[in-house]
Amino acid sequence: MAKSPSNQRPAVYLGLGVIARGPHVYAREVDSFRIEEVQPEPGSLVEVFDDRERFCGHALYNPHSDIRLRWLSKGRRTELDRPAEFLQRVIANADRLRRKGMRLEDWSDAYRVVHAEGDDLPGLIVDRFGDVLVAEYHSLGFWNLRGEIERALLGIYPGKLIVHKVARTALKHEGFTEYEPPVMASDGRSGQELDDLYTEITEHSVTHRLQPGQGHKTGWFCDQRENRIKVAALARGREMVDLCCNAGGFALQAARQGARRVTAVDLDEVVLEKAEWAAKKNALDIDIIHADIFNYMRDRLRDNVPAPEVVVLDPHKIIASRNNMEEGLERYGDMNHLAMRLVRKGGFVATFSCSGPLDLSTFLGMVFKSARRAERDVRLLEVLGAPADHPQRPEYPRSRYLKGALLSVD
Repeated sequence: MAKSPSNQRPAVYLGLGVIARGPHVYAREVDSFRIEEVQPEPGSLVEVFDDRERFCGHALYNPHSDIRLRWLSKGRRTELDRPAEFLQRVIANADRLRRKGMRLEDWSDAYRVVHAEGDDLPGLIVDRFGDVLVAEYHSLGFWNLRGEIERALLGIYPGKLIVHKVARTALKHEGFTEYEPPVMASDGRSGQELDDLYTEITEHSVTHRLQPGQGHKTGWFCDQRENRIKVAALARGREMVDLCCNAGGFALQAARQGARRVTAVDLDEVVLEKAEWAAKKNALDIDIIHADIFNYMRDRLRDNVPAPEVVVLDPHKIIASRNNMEEGLERYGDMNHLAMRLVRKGGFVATFSCSGPLDLSTFLGMVFKSARRAERDVRLLEVLGAPADHPQRPEYPRSRYLKGALLSVD
Protein backbone atom coordinates (compact mmCIF):
# COMPACT_ATOMS: atom_id res chain seq x y z
CA MET A 1 0.00 0.00 0.00
CA ALA A 2 1.65 3.13 -1.22
CA LYS A 3 2.37 6.27 0.78
CA SER A 4 -0.20 8.97 0.15
CA PRO A 5 1.06 11.90 -1.90
CA SER A 6 0.08 14.55 0.69
CA ASN A 7 1.95 13.34 3.78
CA GLN A 8 3.64 10.35 5.39
CA ARG A 9 0.44 8.46 6.17
CA PRO A 10 -0.06 5.14 4.38
CA ALA A 11 -2.57 4.97 1.55
CA VAL A 12 -5.21 2.27 1.23
CA TYR A 13 -7.06 1.74 -2.04
CA LEU A 14 -10.63 0.58 -2.50
CA GLY A 15 -11.39 -2.29 -4.83
CA LEU A 16 -12.58 -1.91 -8.40
CA GLY A 17 -15.92 -0.09 -8.49
CA VAL A 18 -16.25 0.17 -4.71
CA ILE A 19 -18.04 3.34 -3.60
CA ALA A 20 -17.37 4.77 -0.13
CA ARG A 21 -20.82 4.40 1.45
CA GLY A 22 -21.64 3.92 5.12
CA PRO A 23 -19.25 4.05 8.09
CA HIS A 24 -17.29 0.87 7.25
CA VAL A 25 -15.25 -0.66 4.45
CA TYR A 26 -15.01 -4.45 4.63
CA ALA A 27 -12.03 -6.64 3.75
CA ARG A 28 -13.54 -7.75 0.43
CA GLU A 29 -13.89 -4.09 -0.63
CA VAL A 30 -10.20 -3.22 -0.23
CA ASP A 31 -7.66 -3.71 -3.04
CA SER A 32 -5.38 -6.27 -1.38
CA PHE A 33 -2.97 -6.37 -4.33
CA ARG A 34 -1.76 -2.78 -3.97
CA ILE A 35 0.61 -3.65 -1.15
CA GLU A 36 4.13 -2.47 -0.51
CA GLU A 37 6.67 -4.13 1.73
CA VAL A 38 5.70 -1.91 4.65
CA GLN A 39 2.01 -2.09 5.47
CA PRO A 40 0.08 0.22 7.79
CA GLU A 41 0.21 -0.77 11.44
CA PRO A 42 -3.01 -2.31 12.80
CA GLY A 43 -5.19 0.49 14.15
CA SER A 44 -3.32 3.21 12.27
CA LEU A 45 -4.77 6.29 10.60
CA VAL A 46 -4.64 6.06 6.80
CA GLU A 47 -5.69 7.98 3.72
CA VAL A 48 -8.15 6.18 1.46
CA PHE A 49 -8.30 6.38 -2.33
CA ASP A 50 -10.65 4.80 -4.83
CA ASP A 51 -9.55 2.51 -7.67
CA ARG A 52 -8.85 5.59 -9.86
CA GLU A 53 -6.54 7.07 -7.18
CA ARG A 54 -8.95 9.81 -6.17
CA PHE A 55 -8.85 10.83 -2.52
CA CYS A 56 -11.90 9.58 -0.56
CA GLY A 57 -11.12 10.38 3.06
CA HIS A 58 -9.41 9.27 6.27
CA ALA A 59 -10.06 6.05 8.17
CA LEU A 60 -8.72 3.76 10.87
CA TYR A 61 -7.19 0.65 9.31
CA ASN A 62 -7.10 -2.83 10.81
CA PRO A 63 -5.91 -5.86 8.79
CA HIS A 64 -7.10 -8.23 11.56
CA SER A 65 -10.74 -7.18 11.32
CA ASP A 66 -13.31 -7.90 8.65
CA ILE A 67 -14.16 -4.21 9.08
CA ARG A 68 -10.94 -3.21 7.36
CA LEU A 69 -11.59 0.57 7.45
CA ARG A 70 -13.64 2.72 9.83
CA TRP A 71 -14.25 6.15 8.32
CA LEU A 72 -13.36 9.22 10.32
CA SER A 73 -13.75 11.81 7.60
CA LYS A 74 -14.75 12.00 3.96
CA GLY A 75 -14.01 15.69 3.77
CA ARG A 76 -10.92 17.77 3.09
CA ARG A 77 -7.49 16.25 2.61
CA THR A 78 -6.20 18.29 5.54
CA GLU A 79 -9.02 17.27 7.91
CA LEU A 80 -6.82 14.88 9.91
CA ASP A 81 -3.56 16.84 9.88
CA ARG A 82 -4.08 17.31 13.64
CA PRO A 83 -5.94 14.20 14.87
CA ALA A 84 -6.22 15.44 18.46
CA GLU A 85 -7.96 18.64 17.36
CA PHE A 86 -10.21 16.65 15.04
CA LEU A 87 -11.32 14.35 17.87
CA GLN A 88 -11.83 17.32 20.19
CA ARG A 89 -14.11 18.95 17.62
CA VAL A 90 -16.20 15.87 16.78
CA ILE A 91 -16.64 14.81 20.41
CA ALA A 92 -17.52 18.37 21.41
CA ASN A 93 -20.18 18.47 18.68
CA ALA A 94 -21.68 15.22 19.94
CA ASP A 95 -21.71 16.50 23.52
CA ARG A 96 -23.25 19.81 22.46
CA LEU A 97 -26.14 17.94 20.83
CA ARG A 98 -26.91 16.17 24.13
CA ARG A 99 -26.44 19.00 26.61
CA LYS A 100 -27.46 22.08 24.65
CA GLY A 101 -29.64 20.56 21.95
CA MET A 102 -31.53 17.87 23.88
CA ARG A 103 -30.92 19.50 27.28
CA LEU A 104 -30.43 16.07 28.84
CA GLU A 105 -28.34 17.51 31.66
CA ASP A 106 -31.39 19.42 32.94
CA TRP A 107 -32.97 16.21 34.23
CA SER A 108 -30.40 13.41 34.10
CA ASP A 109 -26.71 12.85 34.78
CA ALA A 110 -26.65 9.55 32.86
CA TYR A 111 -26.68 9.67 29.07
CA ARG A 112 -24.72 8.70 25.97
CA VAL A 113 -22.21 11.31 24.85
CA VAL A 114 -20.85 9.49 21.76
CA HIS A 115 -22.81 6.83 19.89
CA ALA A 116 -20.20 5.36 17.52
CA GLU A 117 -21.46 5.42 13.91
CA GLY A 118 -24.35 7.70 14.87
CA ASP A 119 -21.82 10.41 15.80
CA ASP A 120 -19.31 9.66 13.01
CA LEU A 121 -16.86 7.89 15.34
CA PRO A 122 -17.41 4.24 14.36
CA GLY A 123 -16.12 1.95 17.08
CA LEU A 124 -16.24 4.43 19.98
CA ILE A 125 -18.91 4.65 22.69
CA VAL A 126 -18.85 7.22 25.51
CA ASP A 127 -21.41 7.24 28.33
CA ARG A 128 -21.64 9.74 31.16
CA PHE A 129 -22.51 8.49 34.65
CA GLY A 130 -22.48 11.43 37.04
CA ASP A 131 -18.85 12.39 37.66
CA VAL A 132 -17.49 9.48 35.58
CA LEU A 133 -17.33 9.01 31.81
CA VAL A 134 -16.80 5.55 30.33
CA ALA A 135 -15.20 5.23 26.89
CA GLU A 136 -15.84 1.78 25.43
CA TYR A 137 -13.67 0.73 22.50
CA HIS A 138 -14.93 -1.54 19.72
CA SER A 139 -12.01 -0.54 17.48
CA LEU A 140 -8.28 -1.06 17.88
CA GLY A 141 -7.73 2.26 16.13
CA PHE A 142 -9.64 4.24 18.73
CA TRP A 143 -7.93 2.30 21.52
CA ASN A 144 -4.62 3.50 20.09
CA LEU A 145 -6.02 7.05 20.25
CA ARG A 146 -7.32 6.76 23.82
CA GLY A 147 -4.88 9.41 25.07
CA GLU A 148 -6.28 11.96 22.63
CA ILE A 149 -9.84 10.86 23.44
CA GLU A 150 -9.18 11.28 27.17
CA ARG A 151 -7.81 14.77 26.66
CA ALA A 152 -10.81 15.68 24.52
CA LEU A 153 -13.25 14.46 27.16
CA LEU A 154 -11.42 16.21 30.00
CA GLY A 155 -11.51 19.41 27.98
CA ILE A 156 -15.31 19.17 27.87
CA TYR A 157 -15.79 17.67 31.36
CA PRO A 158 -12.89 19.06 33.45
CA GLY A 159 -12.31 17.22 36.70
CA LYS A 160 -14.31 14.14 35.74
CA LEU A 161 -12.86 10.62 35.89
CA ILE A 162 -12.45 8.88 32.52
CA VAL A 163 -12.66 5.07 32.46
CA HIS A 164 -11.44 3.25 29.34
CA LYS A 165 -12.85 -0.19 28.56
CA VAL A 166 -12.21 -2.57 25.67
CA ALA A 167 -15.38 -4.32 24.53
CA ARG A 168 -15.11 -8.09 24.85
CA THR A 169 -16.04 -8.65 21.22
CA ALA A 170 -13.27 -6.27 20.12
CA LEU A 171 -10.60 -8.31 21.91
CA LYS A 172 -11.35 -11.14 19.50
CA HIS A 173 -12.50 -9.47 16.29
CA GLU A 174 -10.09 -6.51 16.28
CA GLY A 175 -6.99 -8.61 16.81
CA PHE A 176 -5.85 -7.22 20.16
CA THR A 177 -2.62 -9.02 21.02
CA GLU A 178 -0.74 -6.74 23.42
CA TYR A 179 -2.67 -4.18 25.39
CA GLU A 180 -2.87 -2.61 28.79
CA PRO A 181 -5.46 -3.97 31.26
CA PRO A 182 -8.79 -3.78 29.37
CA VAL A 183 -10.19 -1.39 32.00
CA MET A 184 -8.16 1.65 33.05
CA ALA A 185 -8.87 5.14 34.36
CA SER A 186 -7.48 8.62 33.90
CA ASP A 187 -6.30 8.69 37.53
CA GLY A 188 -3.88 5.82 36.90
CA ARG A 189 -5.94 2.97 38.31
CA SER A 190 -6.46 -0.14 36.17
CA GLY A 191 -7.79 -3.67 36.24
CA GLN A 192 -8.79 -4.90 39.70
CA GLU A 193 -7.96 -1.52 41.21
CA LEU A 194 -11.26 -0.30 39.69
CA ASP A 195 -13.40 -3.07 41.18
CA ASP A 196 -14.30 -0.81 44.11
CA LEU A 197 -15.21 2.19 41.93
CA TYR A 198 -18.89 3.08 42.33
CA THR A 199 -20.88 6.10 41.26
CA GLU A 200 -24.49 7.15 41.72
CA ILE A 201 -26.78 8.41 38.97
CA THR A 202 -30.31 9.76 38.97
CA GLU A 203 -32.74 8.64 36.28
CA HIS A 204 -36.26 10.08 36.42
CA SER A 205 -35.98 10.69 40.18
CA VAL A 206 -34.67 7.20 40.97
CA THR A 207 -31.09 6.89 42.26
CA HIS A 208 -28.99 3.95 41.10
CA ARG A 209 -25.49 2.84 42.05
CA LEU A 210 -23.28 1.34 39.36
CA GLN A 211 -19.70 0.34 38.64
CA PRO A 212 -18.47 2.32 35.63
CA GLY A 213 -16.91 0.07 33.01
CA GLN A 214 -17.86 -3.12 34.84
CA GLY A 215 -20.38 -5.77 33.82
CA HIS A 216 -22.48 -5.42 30.68
CA LYS A 217 -21.53 -2.69 28.22
CA THR A 218 -20.38 0.48 29.98
CA GLY A 219 -22.02 -0.35 33.31
CA TRP A 220 -25.58 0.94 32.78
CA PHE A 221 -28.19 0.72 30.02
CA CYS A 222 -28.97 4.34 29.12
CA ASP A 223 -30.85 3.11 26.06
CA GLN A 224 -33.94 2.07 28.06
CA ARG A 225 -34.29 5.36 29.94
CA GLU A 226 -37.46 6.61 28.19
CA ASN A 227 -39.00 3.14 27.84
CA ARG A 228 -38.81 2.62 31.60
CA ILE A 229 -40.98 5.69 32.15
CA LYS A 230 -43.47 4.66 29.46
CA VAL A 231 -43.96 1.13 30.83
CA ALA A 232 -44.05 2.36 34.43
CA ALA A 233 -47.03 4.58 33.59
CA LEU A 234 -48.93 1.51 32.38
CA ALA A 235 -48.04 -0.38 35.56
CA ARG A 236 -49.63 2.15 37.90
CA GLY A 237 -52.09 0.32 40.16
CA ARG A 238 -51.24 -3.01 38.53
CA GLU A 239 -48.90 -5.95 39.13
CA MET A 240 -45.77 -6.00 36.97
CA VAL A 241 -43.12 -8.67 36.43
CA ASP A 242 -39.72 -7.46 35.16
CA LEU A 243 -37.92 -10.39 33.49
CA CYS A 244 -34.15 -10.15 32.92
CA CYS A 245 -34.41 -7.13 35.21
CA ASN A 246 -30.66 -6.44 35.45
CA ALA A 247 -30.29 -3.65 38.07
CA GLY A 248 -34.05 -3.15 38.25
CA GLY A 249 -34.50 -0.17 35.95
CA PHE A 250 -38.03 -1.03 34.83
CA ALA A 251 -39.08 -2.48 38.19
CA LEU A 252 -37.99 0.51 40.27
CA GLN A 253 -39.65 3.05 37.98
CA ALA A 254 -42.89 1.04 38.11
CA ALA A 255 -42.77 1.01 41.90
CA ARG A 256 -42.09 4.75 41.96
CA GLN A 257 -45.12 5.40 39.77
CA GLY A 258 -47.48 3.40 41.97
CA ALA A 259 -47.55 -0.17 40.72
CA ARG A 260 -49.55 -2.39 43.06
CA ARG A 261 -46.86 -5.07 43.11
CA VAL A 262 -43.52 -5.41 41.31
CA THR A 263 -41.39 -8.52 40.88
CA ALA A 264 -37.88 -8.34 39.43
CA VAL A 265 -36.28 -11.57 38.16
CA ASP A 266 -32.70 -12.21 37.01
CA LEU A 267 -30.11 -14.99 37.18
CA ASP A 268 -27.18 -12.64 37.82
CA GLU A 269 -26.65 -12.14 41.57
CA VAL A 270 -24.38 -9.13 41.03
CA VAL A 271 -27.01 -7.05 39.23
CA LEU A 272 -29.67 -8.10 41.73
CA GLU A 273 -27.51 -6.67 44.52
CA LYS A 274 -27.59 -3.34 42.67
CA ALA A 275 -31.37 -3.58 42.35
CA GLU A 276 -31.69 -4.30 46.06
CA TRP A 277 -29.43 -1.34 46.92
CA ALA A 278 -31.52 1.00 44.76
CA ALA A 279 -34.79 -0.27 46.24
CA LYS A 280 -33.55 0.54 49.75
CA LYS A 281 -32.00 3.86 48.71
CA ASN A 282 -35.25 5.04 47.11
CA ALA A 283 -37.57 3.42 49.70
CA LEU A 284 -39.31 1.40 46.97
CA ASP A 285 -40.91 -1.98 47.59
CA ILE A 286 -40.13 -4.63 44.98
CA ASP A 287 -39.79 -8.41 45.17
CA ILE A 288 -36.36 -9.48 43.93
CA ILE A 289 -36.05 -13.08 42.76
CA HIS A 290 -32.81 -14.84 41.79
CA ALA A 291 -33.90 -17.30 39.13
CA ASP A 292 -33.70 -18.35 35.51
CA ILE A 293 -36.62 -16.61 33.78
CA PHE A 294 -37.66 -19.80 31.96
CA ASN A 295 -37.95 -21.71 35.24
CA TYR A 296 -39.68 -18.77 36.91
CA MET A 297 -42.34 -18.45 34.22
CA ARG A 298 -42.95 -22.20 33.94
CA ASP A 299 -43.23 -22.57 37.72
CA ARG A 300 -45.65 -19.67 37.96
CA LEU A 301 -47.83 -21.05 35.16
CA ARG A 302 -47.77 -24.54 36.68
CA ASP A 303 -48.75 -23.27 40.11
CA ASN A 304 -51.60 -21.12 38.74
CA VAL A 305 -50.29 -18.00 40.47
CA PRO A 306 -52.54 -15.01 39.60
CA ALA A 307 -51.30 -13.46 36.37
CA PRO A 308 -49.63 -10.02 36.30
CA GLU A 309 -51.16 -7.26 34.21
CA VAL A 310 -47.79 -6.05 32.87
CA VAL A 311 -44.78 -8.14 31.80
CA VAL A 312 -41.41 -6.71 30.72
CA LEU A 313 -38.97 -8.94 28.86
CA ASP A 314 -35.57 -7.32 28.29
CA PRO A 315 -32.90 -10.02 27.79
CA HIS A 316 -29.21 -9.53 27.13
CA LYS A 317 -27.91 -9.67 23.55
CA ILE A 318 -28.70 -13.17 22.31
CA ILE A 319 -27.75 -12.90 18.62
CA ALA A 320 -24.15 -11.78 18.31
CA SER A 321 -23.86 -12.37 14.55
CA ARG A 322 -25.81 -13.80 11.65
CA ASN A 323 -24.08 -17.12 12.29
CA ASN A 324 -26.30 -17.78 15.32
CA MET A 325 -29.45 -16.09 13.98
CA GLU A 326 -31.56 -19.24 13.80
CA GLU A 327 -30.57 -20.43 17.29
CA GLY A 328 -31.08 -16.96 18.73
CA LEU A 329 -34.52 -16.52 17.18
CA GLU A 330 -35.58 -19.83 18.66
CA ARG A 331 -34.49 -18.71 22.12
CA TYR A 332 -36.20 -15.34 21.74
CA GLY A 333 -39.32 -17.16 20.57
CA ASP A 334 -39.37 -19.51 23.57
CA MET A 335 -39.13 -16.70 26.13
CA ASN A 336 -41.69 -14.53 24.35
CA HIS A 337 -44.09 -17.46 24.11
CA LEU A 338 -43.92 -17.95 27.87
CA ALA A 339 -44.26 -14.20 28.52
CA MET A 340 -47.44 -14.12 26.39
CA ARG A 341 -48.87 -17.01 28.39
CA LEU A 342 -47.88 -15.41 31.68
CA VAL A 343 -49.62 -12.04 31.27
CA ARG A 344 -53.24 -11.52 32.29
CA LYS A 345 -55.95 -11.20 29.64
CA GLY A 346 -56.25 -7.51 28.80
CA GLY A 347 -52.72 -6.86 30.04
CA PHE A 348 -49.54 -5.54 28.43
CA VAL A 349 -46.22 -7.02 27.33
CA ALA A 350 -43.15 -4.86 26.62
CA THR A 351 -40.59 -7.06 24.88
CA PHE A 352 -37.14 -6.07 23.62
CA SER A 353 -34.05 -7.20 21.75
CA CYS A 354 -30.67 -5.45 21.72
CA SER A 355 -29.20 -7.82 19.11
CA GLY A 356 -27.84 -5.68 16.27
CA PRO A 357 -28.00 -8.35 13.53
CA LEU A 358 -31.72 -8.86 14.21
CA ASP A 359 -33.72 -6.34 12.18
CA LEU A 360 -37.02 -4.87 13.31
CA SER A 361 -39.28 -6.74 10.89
CA THR A 362 -37.77 -10.12 11.82
CA PHE A 363 -38.06 -9.25 15.51
CA LEU A 364 -41.73 -8.32 15.18
CA GLY A 365 -42.40 -11.46 13.14
CA MET A 366 -40.90 -13.55 15.94
CA VAL A 367 -43.04 -11.74 18.54
CA PHE A 368 -46.27 -12.27 16.58
CA LYS A 369 -45.40 -15.93 15.96
CA SER A 370 -44.82 -16.36 19.70
CA ALA A 371 -48.26 -14.87 20.41
CA ARG A 372 -49.95 -17.30 18.00
CA ARG A 373 -48.06 -20.16 19.60
CA ALA A 374 -49.33 -19.01 23.02
CA GLU A 375 -52.85 -18.72 21.58
CA ARG A 376 -53.08 -15.06 22.56
CA ASP A 377 -54.46 -12.19 20.49
CA VAL A 378 -52.11 -9.21 20.46
CA ARG A 379 -52.22 -5.66 19.19
CA LEU A 380 -49.05 -3.72 18.55
CA LEU A 381 -49.45 -0.42 20.40
CA GLU A 382 -46.03 1.03 19.77
CA VAL A 383 -42.60 0.18 18.38
CA LEU A 384 -39.99 1.12 20.97
CA GLY A 385 -36.29 1.87 20.65
CA ALA A 386 -33.35 3.78 22.08
CA PRO A 387 -33.75 7.49 22.95
CA ALA A 388 -32.41 10.46 21.05
CA ASP A 389 -28.91 10.31 22.55
CA HIS A 390 -28.46 7.11 20.46
CA PRO A 391 -28.75 8.71 16.98
CA GLN A 392 -28.72 6.89 13.66
CA ARG A 393 -27.19 7.92 10.36
CA PRO A 394 -29.45 6.96 7.43
CA GLU A 395 -26.76 4.79 5.82
CA TYR A 396 -26.28 2.66 8.97
CA PRO A 397 -29.57 1.37 10.39
CA ARG A 398 -27.78 -0.97 12.80
CA SER A 399 -27.08 2.04 15.00
CA ARG A 400 -30.70 1.54 16.10
CA TYR A 401 -29.84 -1.84 17.59
CA LEU A 402 -32.49 -1.72 20.36
CA LYS A 403 -35.88 -2.91 19.21
CA GLY A 404 -38.99 -3.16 21.32
CA ALA A 405 -42.70 -3.81 21.00
CA LEU A 406 -45.42 -2.65 23.40
CA LEU A 407 -48.33 -5.05 23.06
CA SER A 408 -51.86 -5.32 24.33
CA VAL A 409 -52.58 -9.01 25.00
CA ASP A 410 -56.06 -10.60 25.04
